[in-house]
Amino acid sequence: MRSVRMRILATLLVLAAVGVGGWQLLPSEQNEDRTITVGTTDAVTALDPAGAYDAGSWALFNNVFQSLLTFEPGGVTPVPDAARSCAFDGTDLKTYRCELREGLTFPSGRAMTAEDVKYSFDRVKRIKSDVGPSSLLDTLGSVNASGRTVTFHLTSPDATFPLKVATGVGAIVDREKYSASALRRDNAVDGTGPYTLTAYTTGKKAVLSPNSHYKGALKGTGRPVELRYYADADALANAWKEKRIDVATRTLPPEVLAGLNAADPGQRVSEADSSEIRNLYFDTREGSPLHDVRVRQAMAWLIDREKLAATVYKGTVDPLYSLIPTGITGHTTSFFDTYPELSTAKARALLTEAGVSLPVRFTYGYATGRGSGAAEAAEIKRQLEANGLFKVTVKGYEWTDFQKRWASGKLDAYAVGWVADFPDPDTYGGPLVGTDGTMNTGYGNKTVDRLITSSQQYADRSEATRDFRSLQEAVARDVPVIPLWQAKEYVVTSEDVGGGQYLSDGTGIFRLWRLTWI
Repeated sequence: MRSVRMRILATLLVLAAVGVGGWQLLPSEQNEDRTITVGTTDAVTALDPAGAYDAGSWALFNNVFQSLLTFEPGGVTPVPDAARSCAFDGTDLKTYRCELREGLTFPSGRAMTAEDVKYSFDRVKRIKSDVGPSSLLDTLGSVNASGRTVTFHLTSPDATFPLKVATGVGAIVDREKYSASALRRDNAVDGTGPYTLTAYTTGKKAVLSPNSHYKGALKGTGRPVELRYYADADALANAWKEKRIDVATRTLPPEVLAGLNAADPGQRVSEADSSEIRNLYFDTREGSPLHDVRVRQAMAWLIDREKLAATVYKGTVDPLYSLIPTGITGHTTSFFDTYPELSTAKARALLTEAGVSLPVRFTYGYATGRGSGAAEAAEIKRQLEANGLFKVTVKGYEWTDFQKRWASGKLDAYAVGWVADFPDPDTYGGPLVGTDGTMNTGYGNKTVDRLITSSQQYADRSEATRDFRSLQEAVARDVPVIPLWQAKEYVVTSEDVGGGQYLSDGTGIFRLWRLTWI
């Protein structure tokens, strides 16, 4: 997504000073109904789960919709939420069955049924939005509903299917409020999550109130929350500095993050290892200036990740040399192994062999207002143009426009962050490099597709390591994408707000209900 839409192992490092009572998560009575304001630069593409596959949208979905399953903080195995129980039927990993929890009601007062669950999955596949999450359901053949039982029939063994059910693609909607074949376009939400959406202004704010009718895995539904959306990192930083928000997350400017100090009064800072990554993607289709694999390989010999991380990001990200990030099962250093040093000579030799005219000219797109995209684009342009091999035209686009452009194949190259959908390496496979994947690079490799399918058959995910290693080697050879960096996760809260660490706890769930006044 996302966006993006996180990591298997997230080691939380609490940097704030802990005094007596400093981290007690006991709410002050006078603050019980006081709204907690959360600022972010993540944009919301759509309020309809069938029409969004990005971190900002899914962060909201986590709170206003329910899925059959969810993740506990730091967990890697889904637990029931809207479901009472779920399990594979048999050992072939092709039939998955869930029993729906009783007493779930939509805002209209109508009881949720198994038909609503079937309807929700069916409409994601039927609508198949170009910026939606339908690719996550590529192994889903059909869904049956009978009584309170929902049965998923898969086209191939998929041990990761329960993980996918626990994400935004599994959000259950009221079938009487959502069209079966078209996206909902108003600013309303009809879900059964821990919050109800009481007000929404596109690009500005989302006001959330605890849902008193919620029933599910959570023991409590939290405090009132207002999400405020900022156009860029500087605007978010100003809002934090001026104390107009209580929580700042995703994403403050690198220089602000680099300067965070646990000793600073009035704030709490949490830093977590993250498996959020950022990649440079290429249009590999015939007719693209980057169609020839040797052109893309030449670029791989020229990208200086170390400098990118140190200069643009002030050391707040780590250079990444593989599709699957550090800390995730199956991680390798395939790009370092294949391109172990910067080499203009090797890049030039590949371009000469390809017979292309120099410099190779192409357009590089990025999303404006999201992190350091402009500075990153400028640095990559500088690196590629330094020795006259490439000529890069850089263009920035508003986030929604940017998504539509890459989804329709209108960009030669584009940099996108990826927030893992669920805690498993499979989230870096099909969506990113599978044929007809989410990133729409035009790339297709039968060996890569076979490895993705093969990796999904293992209930013991460690047994899929060989497939993931082979997959990454193939990607390093074909270069439909160049990994750039792996993020660290930062959340800053005022001194009287606790629970900020649960907004980035390693599961992809944005737990606003864990925020509390202390």
